[in-house]
Amino acid sequence: MQKKVVILGGGESGAGAAILAKSKGFDVFLSDKGLLHQKYVDVLIRENISFEQSQHSEAIILESDLVVKSPGIPDTVPLIVALKEKGVEVISEIEFAARYTNARLIAITGSNGKTTTTLLTYHLLKNAGLNVGLAGNIGESFALQVAEKDFDFYVLEISSFQLDNIVDFHPNISIILNITPDHLDRYGYDFQNYIDSKFNIIRNQTEDDYLIYFTDSEVLTLELDKRKPAVKNLGISLEEVLSTGSYLLDQNLVSHINGQTFEQNFSQLPIMGPHNAINALAAISVAQLLGINQDKIAEGLKSFTNAPHRLEEVEIIDGVTYVNDSKATNVDSVFYALGSFNQPVVLIAGGVDKGNDYSQIEELVRNKVKGLIVLSKSFEKLKDYFSEVVPQIYTTQDIQDAVNKGKEWSDPGDIVLLSPACASFDLFRNYEDRGDKFKAAVRNLISQ
Repeated sequence: MQKKVVILGGGESGAGAAILAKSKGFDVFLSDKGLLHQKYVDVLIRENISFEQSQHSEAIILESDLVVKSPGIPDTVPLIVALKEKGVEVISEIEFAARYTNARLIAITGSNGKTTTTLLTYHLLKNAGLNVGLAGNIGESFALQVAEKDFDFYVLEISSFQLDNIVDFHPNISIILNITPDHLDRYGYDFQNYIDSKFNIIRNQTEDDYLIYFTDSEVLTLELDKRKPAVKNLGISLEEVLSTGSYLLDQNLVSHINGQTFEQNFSQLPIMGPHNAINALAAISVAQLLGINQDKIAEGLKSFTNAPHRLEEVEIIDGVTYVNDSKATNVDSVFYALGSFNQPVVLIAGGVDKGNDYSQIEELVRNKVKGLIVLSKSFEKLKDYFSEVVPQIYTTQDIQDAVNKGKEWSDPGDIVLLSPACASFDLFRNYEDRGDKFKAAVRNLISQ
């Protein structure tokens, strides 16, 4: 009898999982409580896959043999609880896709820097001529690529939500860039629960595999000391010289791996800031582990273009540089953003607070920020915390108003930085929408 697979959630990962399941001979049903995007409706109809939208038909779902769920659905919702009580296996799309590929997997997680590191690692591998796919929390669905393509390697950006529902997912190389408080509303406001989720990335790794991690992070070093995993560890540091591993020394990225030494002047690269030094060292480490030659690594680093909304320079107007860092949805991201500039900063921050602790950036804000513009419906927490820290605070719910105030407060040589420390969905659809509207508002200044 044909095994029945239900896909919960019909976005990129769900549609891809449905196509992979059908290609493997399963009886597939996709269910989404919301409205499906038309492009996914078209795909499902074309592939002759049964689906529903705007509801979950629980009687049908509970009769499944396997459920592949969207990362956005918490394990605590009643339907997932009922499935697990019935003994139905509930897994993530990355787990499902990994079951059907023999490709070597490079999996990257962390509270910050995942996307840049994933894109840079992919770029270095592809530039060196490797047959490599890019997937996970970025780009085209991992499951869809496994169904339709035949890559030798995958570089995967992996969120904690995706790691919550793995069973056998086994990266050959894993990277944990950092773990700082984020998404605590999903993890019962218990930081250890979030740490445990991130560390699922090494759960199935063996002594034949590698973990690349940031040794300057006390959270990571303590956790590794506690767990003592079998995987081979490779460190990254901004503070110390490592005999094996990668580090930043006098603005040079240095990596000693597999008996090879690689060096590159960081200031010559198209990315900036200490967080991007960490990201670059992680990507270099992967390239060295895979035997990519030094010239190809250097070439790839110099030709890399980062994704938008990550310390993206928008315009220089009257000597003031406007920078879009809308992807900075937590405090740690803002810490690295402020640390990237020596000039005075007018900071635009705010949005949906996820239990933020602003003490982490208090000293940086005191020393660097000449004015704070809170762009949010709920401005009280930020305003109250920094009222004695910065000389001036302005609150608004209009991004053009925020940018205009940034222009008013800034002088030639200053930075006007959108780095919100918060989620975007009080005023915007997502962080991309927020960043795009910031860029448009900046460019409106030119015509004023």
